[in-house]
Amino acid sequence: MEDFTPRRKGRKVSTKPIRIAECPEDYGILTERPQHEFVKAAIYKQFNGPITVENVVDPIAASTGVVLHVRACGICRSDWHGWMGNDPDISLPHIPGHELSGEIAAVGATITKWKIGDRVTLPFVCGCGTCEQCLSGNQQICDRQFQPGFTAWGGFAEYVAIEYADTNLIRLPDGIDFVTAASLGCRFATSYRAVVDQGRVAEGQWVAVYGCGGVGLSAIMIASAFCARVVAVDIADDKLEFAKSIGAEAVVNSTHDDPVAAIMEITVGGPHISIDALGHPEILFNSVSSLRKRGRHIQVGIMESGQHNSSIPVDKIIAREIEILGSHGMQAHRYPEMLEMIRDGKLQPQKLIARTVSLSESPTELVNMNSFNAAGVTVINNFQQ
Repeated sequence: MEDFTPRRKGRKVSTKPIRIAECPEDYGILTERPQHEFVKAAIYKQFNGPITVENVVDPIAASTGVVLHVRACGICRSDWHGWMGNDPDISLPHIPGHELSGEIAAVGATITKWKIGDRVTLPFVCGCGTCEQCLSGNQQICDRQFQPGFTAWGGFAEYVAIEYADTNLIRLPDGIDFVTAASLGCRFATSYRAVVDQGRVAEGQWVAVYGCGGVGLSAIMIASAFCARVVAVDIADDKLEFAKSIGAEAVVNSTHDDPVAAIMEITVGGPHISIDALGHPEILFNSVSSLRKRGRHIQVGIMESGQHNSSIPVDKIIAREIEILGSHGMQAHRYPEMLEMIRDGKLQPQKLIARTVSLSESPTELVNMNSFNAAGVTVINNFQQ
């Protein structure tokens, strides 16, 4: 059996498992949680290589962090991008998983807001709390961001260490279960910020959503909840039917129809907001091209390697005074508004959960994320199998 120690950015790590007596000072205190020698995790040792469930070293809490007992973790296409080698922050070997929820199992020495047993979730981008971006309230683009599943080992594991805990953890309200909470961390929260904060959606506006995966379906539900009129675009009729069931007023199958012409006809001049929820050069071009004057394109979907320098219709951007905005996660301090809408039933992210799987099933699910077969979100909720 190989022993893998958690990698921590900017710090050398021993090649052997860390024992209690060997913990450096900045790891802080250990709590009364029994320290296991190993815990189960899904891990890969080369990009685009095998993902296997193995025993890895039990993580410990840094002084500014906690250890979570993971109860649920979403399987996201961003994890697939990481496994393919498209994320420069990932060091091998690596454990994916950035959409997670669980219970606090250990706390670091300087943690003041949390205790063992608290039910929590977190944004997939955790801000340091002290850099220029964090001080301006934009922790989602922190200069020293911690990202479980990218800059550090993630939630495809029984336990995971989380940094910057006091700044980023979010207490789960009663009535929101772990599986639903895990579905919020990337796709739903990112879509919330894309539609509400970046898109500045208003009642009666038209919103076009390209791609009916987890991000797209989330954006459709959120825009509809804010009384916008939504057009969904995809290549699969079953996903488009599901999109209608959660709030899309009109749908376009782009394998049969020109999406730009169809959307401009449906919206009588183009949508006010258009979102690339998948990440593809053709979608980016079409999304910008379909916007009405002074419309806003929101880029959420990640392009595959080699597609990052994509073309855009600059003539239309100038003539129509179009805005192009990115959306990268959502800050912890913006979660309460979203959670309140979930508690009130105005948003129902649980409807987007297609299935739950075990940790042993997660490698196959992750490898197949680029096939786009399933409508909805898949979440790991069994870490014993």
